Amino acid sequence: MNVHGRERKRAGNNGVFSYSKANDIFRRNPNPPPNSSPSTLKSPDQNKLCKYWMAGHCHRGDKCWYLHSWSLGDGFTMLAKLEGHKKTIRGIALPSGHDKLYSGSSDGTARIWDGHTGKCLHFTNLGDEAGSLITEGAWVFIGMKNVVKALNIHSDLELNLKGPVGQVYAMIVAGDMLFAGAQNGGIIAWRASFETDSFQLAASLEGHNGAVSCLAVGDKMLFSGSLDKTIRVWDIDTFQCIKTFSGHADVVTSLVHCNGYLFSSSLDCTIKVLFATEGQNWVVLYTHKEENGVLTLCGMNDAETKPVLFCSYNDDTIRLYDLPSFCERGRIFSKREVRVIERGPKNLFFTGDASGSLTVWKWRQNPQGSS
Repeated sequence: MNVHGRERKRAGNNGVFSYSKANDIFRRNPNPPPNSSPSTLKSPDQNKLCKYWMAGHCHRGDKCWYLHSWSLGDGFTMLAKLEGHKKTIRGIALPSGHDKLYSGSSDGTARIWDGHTGKCLHFTNLGDEAGSLITEGAWVFIGMKNVVKALNIHSDLELNLKGPVGQVYAMIVAGDMLFAGAQNGGIIAWRASFETDSFQLAASLEGHNGAVSCLAVGDKMLFSGSLDKTIRVWDIDTFQCIKTFSGHADVVTSLVHCNGYLFSSSLDCTIKVLFATEGQNWVVLYTHKEENGVLTLCGMNDAETKPVLFCSYNDDTIRLYDLPSFCERGRIFSKREVRVIERGPKNLFFTGDASGSLTVWKWRQNPQGSS
């Protein structure tokens, strides 16, 4: 396994991915075709993971009715499983130009993995559960109860950023601003000074009536989702809330912004595609429905630069959808529900589940059956 590379976009499962061909498609065709399965998906039983194989002792072998693989679909492959965390992985980060992978977990530890061998080089006892972990530039940020730990990987400088109330479940960087969404419903903003390696408290954004569960940025706006079932839109320059969307029937779990479109997921078993008309009037262009609650979203491009939306469900699967059709092109299976999906350099991506397992994947340049 080699995760060394210098091509890097903003970390975090709510970052921006290339989706240039998507402009106006949802508006021209607000009802994409019903869910369809690619030819690589098999009969219902063979779309389910064999629990005996997963435990290491299925005696039926090739005659087993169930799947003996961690994935279905062409175009990507698993490189390694990194074991060490004992509880839910809350964040995975590969700093730009760095060959070491960082992870944080509910088990109260952060781990550093060698990008070439996959071995754990170091682990730190944080003293409390990690609620989130992201990277930007030379900094790794770990969201915890009532604090964000900021670690500079070049100088080993470590700062404790005070301000959040309760666990920090979501963080994102926009320009020189770091935003952290907390358990009490508040969002804390710090402004970074790269000359002095310091962070100054800039604002506290109040409005949600439940914990902030996810954040996204785009078009000079901050988007926040919450346990109160709402999405709020904030002006990054003024820190004012300019719109509240109440279209979900349960917790808003994840947000992805791309080219003016906002993808939102919820435990109400839906993924919504929203677009802002004049006056910040956000309208739902399409609603994708499934049988299970959606836990996290991640947008990325495959090896052929085609846009793909990753959606983790609470049935321990990730489904990959081509955009804008929402046609399913593959699945990833896990021991427990996947809480983190993270892009990496050189066609790599990472997943982390509630068992503490961190998996490294890679897009293949020439998937089977491609022309």
